[in-house]
Amino acid sequence: MAITPKKNQYALRAIFELAKHLGKGPQKISEIAQAQAIPEKFLEVILNQLKASGWVESKRGFYGGYFLKSSPKEITVGDIMRFMQRSPNQLECVACISKGDCPLDGNCAFAEMWNQVNEAMFKIYNETTIEDLINNEKKIYRKKANRKKRKS
Repeated sequence: MAITPKKNQYALRAIFELAKHLGKGPQKISEIAQAQAIPEKFLEVILNQLKASGWVESKRGFYGGYFLKSSPKEITVGDIMRFMQRSPNQLECVACISKGDCPLDGNCAFAEMWNQVNEAMFKIYNETTIEDLINNEKKIYRKKANRKKRKS
């Protein structure tokens, strides 16, 4: 099974949280970390990396924090994953335990399968925008609210 590295998951969650507060001013690291269950020390590093993407900006000072510069409609999950991985097409091969030179390079029975998994995964990532994720969350909250109403 292809596994998305924690830093990529945290970057996705950070941008998601910033998108939910788009237009409401900068968010503090502590607020983002708490809302998305991300360790603050990791989040600080990740947000600084994301500033280089052009999607995220920061403002200093007491009323400072981080905010999204781009529209959630324009950022896909695939964009974030590629940016965080610094790879133009896909994540590293998860079939190989060696992250450097693969001892089975060219002779790996798993390589084709993992490439297909990555291609399928990125097809979904590339078709999913941050706005889609926000809409998914809204659907979840509506379903929960409707269940509570029915129980009352």
